[in-house]
Amino acid sequence: MNNFASLRVLDRFKPVYQKLNIDYDVMRKIIQLKLTMDSRRMPAIFSGSNIKKEGNQFLKSLWMYGLFGILFLVPFLFLGNEFLFSLTIMFSSLFIILMTSMVSDFSAVLLDIRDKNILHPKPISEKTLNAAKITHIMIYMVLLTGSFVTIPLIVSVFKFGIIFALLFFIEILLVSSLAVVLTAFVYLFILRFFSGEMLKDIINYVQIFLAIGMAVSYQLVGRVFQIVNIEISYTFAWWHTLLPPFWFAAPFELVLNRDYSLYIIILSFLAILAPIVAIMIYIRLMPTFERNLSKLQSDTNRTKKRNHMVQGIWARILCRTKEERTFYKFASLMLKEERELKLKIFPILGFSIIFPFIFLFNSLSSGSFEEMKIGSSYMVIYFSLIMIPSVVQMLEYSGNYKGQWIFYAAPIKNKSIVYSATLKASIVNYFIPILTLLSVIFFWIFSFRIFLDLVVVLLAAIMLTLVSYGIFSKGKFPFISSHEHTQTNAFFKVFGSMLMVGLMAAIHAVALIIPYGLPVYAVILLISILIGWRLMFSRG
Repeated sequence: MNNFASLRVLDRFKPVYQKLNIDYDVMRKIIQLKLTMDSRRMPAIFSGSNIKKEGNQFLKSLWMYGLFGILFLVPFLFLGNEFLFSLTIMFSSLFIILMTSMVSDFSAVLLDIRDKNILHPKPISEKTLNAAKITHIMIYMVLLTGSFVTIPLIVSVFKFGIIFALLFFIEILLVSSLAVVLTAFVYLFILRFFSGEMLKDIINYVQIFLAIGMAVSYQLVGRVFQIVNIEISYTFAWWHTLLPPFWFAAPFELVLNRDYSLYIIILSFLAILAPIVAIMIYIRLMPTFERNLSKLQSDTNRTKKRNHMVQGIWARILCRTKEERTFYKFASLMLKEERELKLKIFPILGFSIIFPFIFLFNSLSSGSFEEMKIGSSYMVIYFSLIMIPSVVQMLEYSGNYKGQWIFYAAPIKNKSIVYSATLKASIVNYFIPILTLLSVIFFWIFSFRIFLDLVVVLLAAIMLTLVSYGIFSKGKFPFISSHEHTQTNAFFKVFGSMLMVGLMAAIHAVALIIPYGLPVYAVILLISILIGWRLMFSRG
């Protein structure tokens, strides 16, 4: 096995582990094996590459995190000495990236139980096993955080001096530790009250709530500050003590700006105390966490009887042949039950729900609620469609891709209907529920005067689904590729598809100012969908 560079660095801390009564040599072997196995796993942030060579794909994705650091952190270093403002935003960005990565990429590491049956019967102490897991996670967090903040850290040395950089470095370590522990606490809470199949489902749903929560938190932090004529004003409120980014920004005000206000001292105290206490609690609860992980090994079948009547009705409405109806039901089942697929898609769906409201709330800053109700702010619903290209691109992949032989063994007359049925299933199971939820809320805000507008948005969503399929599809069956082998240049294709959303929204806006423009646009979309669908899926 490889003698990884991270392990050679870890060797320098061997005395520390030995003083903690940890069998370092055994722990090192376990981590070495885990790192070797990680070479087969693709991180979510870098899902646009085509894997053809051996190696740890996470390491190859670090340049993307470095790019994020340049885009999201460096600009805030040039906002002057208003550290509570600039660094609160910076640490919000860092916290979002770390938490998102923990959920999307490292859940498999935190909840890994594959080695329990192999290692637990061996004469290895529980402390050594726990140390191996924690160290394994921290190796990746150090690499991820390092790539994200290295350039901002270098810039900070030249901009504010060595004291700022040292303080920034210490804070980064605290933020990283807190991100790991908070994610573990979320899963510990779930593991405490649920088990088996239900737990595995809940983990997927937690990702949606985390995605939405982080997006809302990012907006909330930005709204605490009022920027008027380039003057930044801040008024402390008690609930700011509940927002970790404020904790980590406060020490810079305390040390560099010599602001000894009571709230600055309290926030600075929390920046140091909260991560340390959280780590201590996690270490104490880790045996409980490991015991509860055994619930993931429970393969208890779901006894809940599922009602397929609704899917049957949709199948009869949307599918012309019995063969297509069969594949529609199959695709619906995959979209609902395939955990690895939901792991990739659900966070995207979460953002698509929250984005329209983020931009809707932004419009309130320039006018009243009554003015917004009679205006055209409802057009922000188009932001919910940006999920479609990514979701359509994901339909090719599955954790059970080895079952693809069934497509080739089955006597399918027209192979194109398999993807046709899958696209219809994705529209019914993903897009329509989200648009329905948003429509109900938008009807309440803007009244039923926007009914035709929302019909046009639905038609635009279906059209975008068809266009995205045309861009991504290579004539293959759905669900036949591993998530670790995503399309080359998929990111650019998704970005190109998203431009279609802007184009459709622009045409919609133009149609609003033309007499009878909106009904005509709706008819054009409907005809285009019917003709396009027939042409694209007519040949087998």
